[in-house]
Amino acid sequence: MKSQISWKVGGQQGEGIESTGEMFSTALNRLGYYLYGYRHFSSRIKGGHTNNKIRVSTTRVHSISDDLDILVAFDQETIDVNYHEMNATGIILADSKFDPVKPDDYEGKFVPMAFTEIAKELGTALMKNMVAIGASASLIGVDLKHFEVLVDDIFGKKGEKICALNKQALHAGFDLMEQEDFHTFTLNPSTEEGHLYMIGNDAISLGALTGGARFMAAYPITPASEIMEYMIDKLPEFGGTVIQTEDEIAAAVMAIGVNYGGVRAFTASAGPGLSLMMEAIGLSGMTEQPFVVINTMRGGPSTGLPTKQEQSDLMQMIYGTHGDIPKIVLAPTTAEDAFYLTAEAFNLAEQYQCPVILLSDLQLSMGKHTVPNLDFNRIKIDRGNLITQVAEREDKSYFKRYEVTESGVSPRVIPGVKNGIHHVTGVEHTEEGKPSESPVNRAKQMEKRMRKIEQLKISEPVDYKENHAEADVLVIGYLSTYGAIDEAIDRMDAKVNHLHIKQLHPFPTDEVQDAINKAKQVIVAEHNYGGQLSSIIKMNTMHQGKITNFTKYDGTPFLPKEIEAKINEVNEVKERI
Repeated sequence: MKSQISWKVGGQQGEGIESTGEMFSTALNRLGYYLYGYRHFSSRIKGGHTNNKIRVSTTRVHSISDDLDILVAFDQETIDVNYHEMNATGIILADSKFDPVKPDDYEGKFVPMAFTEIAKELGTALMKNMVAIGASASLIGVDLKHFEVLVDDIFGKKGEKICALNKQALHAGFDLMEQEDFHTFTLNPSTEEGHLYMIGNDAISLGALTGGARFMAAYPITPASEIMEYMIDKLPEFGGTVIQTEDEIAAAVMAIGVNYGGVRAFTASAGPGLSLMMEAIGLSGMTEQPFVVINTMRGGPSTGLPTKQEQSDLMQMIYGTHGDIPKIVLAPTTAEDAFYLTAEAFNLAEQYQCPVILLSDLQLSMGKHTVPNLDFNRIKIDRGNLITQVAEREDKSYFKRYEVTESGVSPRVIPGVKNGIHHVTGVEHTEEGKPSESPVNRAKQMEKRMRKIEQLKISEPVDYKENHAEADVLVIGYLSTYGAIDEAIDRMDAKVNHLHIKQLHPFPTDEVQDAINKAKQVIVAEHNYGGQLSSIIKMNTMHQGKITNFTKYDGTPFLPKEIEAKINEVNEVKERI
């Protein structure tokens, strides 16, 4: 019996590959197994190869697996593209409909199975996926009753006949696999109850909702669209509203306007959308209006690789706006962390009256992961220096909305507060908001704005796993590389520490420098060509000669074995020197 297995289903987009993986993984999640799923899909609406790789484990996992135990193939392309991932004891279950061909250099088990033929006999070829799920259940030793309950949940509204046919398809696949007498991949029983199971975008959305967001303006774009879809479904239940705008520029300025009116508002997009929002983000910084922006990074530039993994927007997020403004850039480590950090972003936006950009990437946003039960009591609402009553002034002067303060944070009022009238403009302005080009005023206002975030530290700016007081290697990353780095280190005997940066701007220099000081060599693993995170680290710390860039930009996530190999390579070079 095995403590974990890796399963993948593949075919042409539009064949129900996603729903097949969803049903397989949901049933196992309900049984208490821990899962980590990652979808590879084409940027076309229909057609093109797609697959869903799901790791199932009796212990928590944060990364896709290096290899593959079971591949369910609905076309030859799935075999040709994915067979190289198969481990020595792996098995390929191939739909006999397309006359599957075993690759010459593949030495594992290769079993053509009549998925489509059986489904047609039951009434429709569409149920071939259910036949394949039944066969997979037999292969890993899971009772079909757990899938039958799921069939009732999914197809119950379509009537008993549809449910019965799908259950027959499950049993037909199960019985077909039983005839082959393969039980190599039988999973150890789970000892826990079911967990939350969600994509990162769902966790971000739930964090925004719990953090008090009641308005979202957005334009659909991969891989951020699910955030808007989630909020469309849930936000009205809490008195909120979602507006699909004509473009990302409108979404940004609309959200800023709603924040000005006193309602927590945000938008979400990807790299191309953030490029359009840059002027509006500058407006938020200049007018000191709270504004939360979610950027789910994908492959660029231009349209680039819209459905593939990349982390190439970092420099743009920190330095993209023209002129100097206070700005906060955050990056969660996992879907669970994304829930809490998103809620915290809304507090920070109001406390510091500036734009807060929460970064994600495609792997974190669209991968579906096991998430422990969330602690909603951890979420506290802090609206910062929001003034609800203003004393009347004898001189009838305007309210000093942009008052120069020691902290840099000025008192904020929303429209309608008596005696709170002031100007709001994107040009430089006085304490009352009136336009001013005075050099003295300009210097005071610029210094005030920038002073706000000079000492900013979120509750956990880095996630540092100091396994050794003195390490041979420190591996640094951000966002979804967390799991692959962690797993690679756990496998090794070498002295390796792991630092994941969550507050990217203002940069947590002291925490990062301290971790670098305790290591002989540093590897920065990230998904872009130029080593953007590495450059930010070098700009803010000493000992740059220790740092080795490890970049990946082919659209696929890091595997633990790739991180492990890089650590070994750096260690070997150090020893030769």
